[in-house]
Amino acid sequence: QVQLVESGGGLVQAGGSLRLSCAASGGAFSGKSMGWYRQPPGKQRELVARISDDGSTRYDDSVKGRFTISRDNAKNTVYLQMNTLEPEDTAVYYCKADWYSIYGYREVWGQGTLVTVSS
Repeated sequence: QVQLVESGGGLVQAGGSLRLSCAASGGAFSGKSMGWYRQPPGKQRELVARISDDGSTRYDDSVKGRFTISRDNAKNTVYLQMNTLEPEDTAVYYCKADWYSIYGYREVWGQGTLVTVSS
């Protein structure tokens, strides 16, 4: 059973940086697409960035140029480098893995890590 554990959240001032990590265990890391999502207070969960197994990336327009997603298959870890943080980036950040198996589409979520950006 694949499990994901996020870390790296915390309190930071506007303009600052944080790096989130998501460590995967319990299954092959390669072959899975990985994504970072966030849920701001009182709002729905939204996509922040995704990285495919081949390294191709996709970002929400609100974070382009400020956030960078990357993965290290040798360490079974995906990262989200967040620079020039804004109060609007305050949210619980979740990591997700998704893939296709012989049973069809599968996805697993982490427990989330809180990022708070003060103005």
